[in-house]
Amino acid sequence: MAPSISLIRHITTEEALPLRRDALYPGQSLDSVRLPDDDRALHFGIFGPDGLVSVGSLFVDGQQAQLRKMATAPASQGEGYGSFLIGEVKEYCWDAGISLLWCHARQTAEDFYARNGFYREGEYFEKNSIIYCRMELRLNKEEGFTLIPAIDIIGGKCVRLTQGDYAQQKVYNEHPLEVAKSFEGIGVKRLHLVDLDGAKKGAVVNWKVLEAIATKTSLVIDFGGGIKTAEDLHIVFESGAAMATIGSIAVKDPELFYGWVKQYGADKIFLGADVKEENIAVGGWLETTSLSVFDFLEQNIQKGVHHIFCTDIAKDGLLQGPSVDLYRKILERFPNIDFVASGGVSNRKDIETLQEIGCSGVIIGKAIYEGNIPMAELHQLLNKYH
Repeated sequence: MAPSISLIRHITTEEALPLRRDALYPGQSLDSVRLPDDDRALHFGIFGPDGLVSVGSLFVDGQQAQLRKMATAPASQGEGYGSFLIGEVKEYCWDAGISLLWCHARQTAEDFYARNGFYREGEYFEKNSIIYCRMELRLNKEEGFTLIPAIDIIGGKCVRLTQGDYAQQKVYNEHPLEVAKSFEGIGVKRLHLVDLDGAKKGAVVNWKVLEAIATKTSLVIDFGGGIKTAEDLHIVFESGAAMATIGSIAVKDPELFYGWVKQYGADKIFLGADVKEENIAVGGWLETTSLSVFDFLEQNIQKGVHHIFCTDIAKDGLLQGPSVDLYRKILERFPNIDFVASGGVSNRKDIETLQEIGCSGVIIGKAIYEGNIPMAELHQLLNKYH
């Protein structure tokens, strides 16, 4: 439920201090909660029906900004005011060209910041008997809606499956590089490349296709399918992928996966949540688990993962429309992740709907290959969203 907002505005230091004190340091004096450089800060105030309910102070330093002393009135906590305030701060940072927003959060508030798209950087530390951690949020100043064509590979050929069924495959082109170049030719920047042989085998197979596309086009490629070991991941990045698409291993061996996130950085990881009836599926969609997609995303967001896409297997390849209701539920629960929809897109209207509900992008496959979204129309959409 959305918070009841009466007013949002920049406030003075003197207006911010009482709520800062009452929420964070009850019983202390106003002067004791004043920061030495408060006068150079930009103080945000969220007003509810009964007055000021949430405050936060932004300290800008070049292309970085620190959010400090964020506080919500105790009686109003849990009602969404804090998340709303972060949304306002993010909008300001985007407009100001700020690329990194960070804060020193109390450990007790780490989950709150994680739900709002932040990830923990570094170890915990103690100050004045309180445990803190540094939480960071990278801001994409070009936050348009990204159209990401997909190329699925079996036997080195461009194919598409229906509902993840390897028995229902159709070859669209013998030469994936030709397909990739045709996308690049109309202005596509991103490519979703899937090694279906690898997904089935449990090890990367079609890395030479990745290497060919990466060296002969300028496409930013995320590559997935069969990444199970550190060696697989090394091969993927060495072959030219900008991001590694990982799904099954994040379910089956989460600690190994979290180690990769820490080693390579969250911006190099594209987490795939493959879903069947709101539960996670793994192994090239051949196995459905009892793990809820919402629990899965919660666990990974708390570990710093923020590039996520979700495919509803029941919709994939049928050209009957995407799982808008599922994606809307995910976005309502995790409003600040970089969330890409996948599966079921059948026409331009589907793409526009996904953009309207808050997705940051969409992966499109069969709709392109079957001509439902001709290349000329894809070109028009690229111009619209970029």
